[in-house]
Amino acid sequence: MATSGRSIRNLIRGPRRDGGAAPERPFRAAGLRSGANAPSVPALLGSALLVVAGLGCSPGRTSGSTDPTPSPVPSVSASAGTTPSSHALPSGSVPAGSPPATVVRAACEAPLPESWRSALAAGEFRAPTGQRAVLTEVGPRARWTVVQLSDGRSRRAAVVEDAEPPRTLLTFTDPVEHQLLAADVSADGRWTAFAVLEGRTLDSPWSLYVQDAEGGMRRLARSTLPGPLPQPVVRDGSVFWAQGTGEGRATIFTSPVRPPGSGDRAPAPRALHSGVIDAPFAAGALLAWREAGADGRSTKLSALSFATLRPAGLPGPLAALRDLRSPASDGATWAWIEDEADGGEPRLVVWRQGQSSPVARLSGAPAAEGLDQLRISGELITWRTPEAAYALDLRTSAYTRITPQYGYAQARAGTLAVAYNRDRTKGPGARSVIQVVRADRLPRLAKPRGCG
Repeated sequence: MATSGRSIRNLIRGPRRDGGAAPERPFRAAGLRSGANAPSVPALLGSALLVVAGLGCSPGRTSGSTDPTPSPVPSVSASAGTTPSSHALPSGSVPAGSPPATVVRAACEAPLPESWRSALAAGEFRAPTGQRAVLTEVGPRARWTVVQLSDGRSRRAAVVEDAEPPRTLLTFTDPVEHQLLAADVSADGRWTAFAVLEGRTLDSPWSLYVQDAEGGMRRLARSTLPGPLPQPVVRDGSVFWAQGTGEGRATIFTSPVRPPGSGDRAPAPRALHSGVIDAPFAAGALLAWREAGADGRSTKLSALSFATLRPAGLPGPLAALRDLRSPASDGATWAWIEDEADGGEPRLVVWRQGQSSPVARLSGAPAAEGLDQLRISGELITWRTPEAAYALDLRTSAYTRITPQYGYAQARAGTLAVAYNRDRTKGPGARSVIQVVRADRLPRLAKPRGCG
């Protein structure tokens, strides 16, 4: 992997062993210079924007038996560790005050039930004739979906609300170079914040916009410096994001969706926190992110309160976690990837309010091989690997492969969205499928026989 355009996750963990692109939303690492040999977006961009085309993925694994089988989970006696990297923070031992030892409770694989297939098929998004859609983000209980639409001559960002036709957010000035990165919508559906990458490489500039459904749009920020690519969060009348500020650092900013006072000029974004950080994400009443620890040898989780915009404590054992990857939360459930010491298998770890210890749910190939892009909605956790996307039902400890091959799945606020290519091919000519369904319309995954 090239040395420019890499995420903090890759700087600490190192490149994938197979040499392929990490299946993760891209975060340009603060402080790294990008040059002429910067990797292209199709090679690295693991977000929903490009993953439905299957770009950067390894060839699909030949399908095997669908008999339920428990996933191997490493022994709890092995402590979590990190893989050193010569390009950033050196890894170190977990400090005193670390969380209770992770408990192993292996989930078991089950075939995708016909009830899920039918529900997802009923929620398929039909792009306008002659246009190709790429999934970017979904909203609570499937009320809205943000997509990128292209027809070969133009490209635009659009939001789909309920069964209404797509509403254009922005038509890109360059239909080849510009690409929709991420988006979020306010609780009332009026305000949409979205980010556009203005080039094909991860060192390209990007812009962050907010659009009012009742009319009007403004650019909140534009960045040309290395740092996290924006994943905007809209909450309580404000937009939150992170961007590089130079010298190896990035800052979390906030700005109101509506400038105060009628006709007033919008104030400059307010800086909330600076450090070596990943893009922040919403976790209930908290805005959380991963950043370099004060010791300079590890990473940790940090958070601030949406209500006070001040640093906030993390619940349960989370504050003591070190060197985790791809954290995600819906406020009540937290999940992350934990790398075993000495190059052992990565494992998916879950902690929920009321639990005394984190629980390792699965590890090993194929479901946990290269797993990334964790998303959570209530009892569902989704992720993807270089070969497919999966969903875990915490109620039954069953998980299932939810895309035929490659693809992307995201659980969020009572919604499950799935995107993949119908003919399993790659590239812009592939026929994409986007399915969005309310999670409460999906029955529990059946617990496989013999699953402990």
